[in-house]
Amino acid sequence: MSRIFCIPGIIFLLCAFVLSFLTSISLPYVTALDITRVHFGNAGTAGTLDQGVTELRLGVWAYCSYDVNDSRTCSKAGHGYNVGIGSVVDKNTSVIIGSSWTRGLAVHPVATAITFVALLLSFSQHITVTLVSSIVSFFAALLTLIAFAIDIALFVYVRHQVKKINGIDPNTNAGPGFWLTLVTFILLLLAGGTVCFGRRKDRLSGATTTTYTTSEKKPFWSRFKRKN
Repeated sequence: MSRIFCIPGIIFLLCAFVLSFLTSISLPYVTALDITRVHFGNAGTAGTLDQGVTELRLGVWAYCSYDVNDSRTCSKAGHGYNVGIGSVVDKNTSVIIGSSWTRGLAVHPVATAITFVALLLSFSQHITVTLVSSIVSFFAALLTLIAFAIDIALFVYVRHQVKKINGIDPNTNAGPGFWLTLVTFILLLLAGGTVCFGRRKDRLSGATTTTYTTSEKKPFWSRFKRKN
């Protein structure tokens, strides 16, 4: 395959893998790459903290809460977690974000693994292997799209639920991990498309190639000579 198409495809896949890998690590290991975060205008409660929570971050494996002193407390990492959110002012109102809304976030590392496979295949010079790399890239893009849809569902659900709590003045935003997932999806589409267009270009150029023979040119009257 032409290197002009191969190299950009590898770069797209490498960037997609790095971003997807960082997003998959997420909380509690990389606290900056959360999926959804809630800022409390007035101190609320979250998880095991009964007072003074100013911010709550939800990641792939855990959640972290920050108190008025900016001290961080994270839950134990695991597949699917619950978090209760309440108010210091009105302790009678609280909501629970159940594990059914966080369990699906495990699609992120699965998409990362498939992206890594596509990246390895993209280094091959064999046209069939590069075609497989393109297919795997699109499959990774599909999984990333599913992960992004789960991220959106979690964000919308959390924003809706915290509005039910009195006295906390919540402000819900999509975290950096949310947007990195979207960028990863776009990069995977570009990677798969680049390989496809490169393979198609090679096929078209091969079809228009004319094969010339190097036989000796004979005068026109030689065709009238009697063959022995």
